[in-house]
Amino acid sequence: MFRPKIPTMPMPTGLTTPLAVVEPTTVTRHAETPPAVPPTPTPSRPTVQLTPGTALALVGGGTAVVLVLGAVLVSLLLAVAITGASVAVCAVVLRSLLASDTKRR
Repeated sequence: MFRPKIPTMPMPTGLTTPLAVVEPTTVTRHAETPPAVPPTPTPSRPTVQLTPGTALALVGGGTAVVLVLGAVLVSLLLAVAITGASVAVCAVVLRSLLASDTKRR
């Protein structure tokens, strides 16, 4: 009952291909040619040169990214804080309702 039953592989019933006969081949050696030296690769694009205008644009773009990410993170933190405060207020209200209900009995 607790031993696994391994299924047996059924024999193929359709058309089968005959086994291929492998014939040995002879290896003939040719005169070795020296490997060709590849030419040195040239850079496909020019080097980047920063001008004062592009540096200023990069600094402005980086500052904008930091400000946007900061605003998003602060808004997420504010949403979590507001949610926590509202849950705490709900808990206090429920506790007072349950406590006043038990005092009446």
